[in-house]
Amino acid sequence: MSEATDPVTVIYKLQRLLDEGIDNNGQVLMGGGVDTMEKYQYICGKIHTLDQIKQELSNLLNPKEPENDDDKVTRIRR
Repeated sequence: MSEATDPVTVIYKLQRLLDEGIDNNGQVLMGGGVDTMEKYQYICGKIHTLDQIKQELSNLLNPKEPENDDDKVTRIRR
């Protein structure tokens, strides 16, 4: 598998793009680029969604479930 299609590389690139989106939307909020409450809520929602997606991608890289422990289990047969 080439580096461009390696799933881990793709996830890291997606995370970088999500970070850029979060930063860009944050700059709009901090720079006063919002003139209505609806736009403010919309941009806050975008930031929240981008952050959730980033967290889910991060969870894919760090599985919380235990590894297969078949070699540590003693099977008893009757």
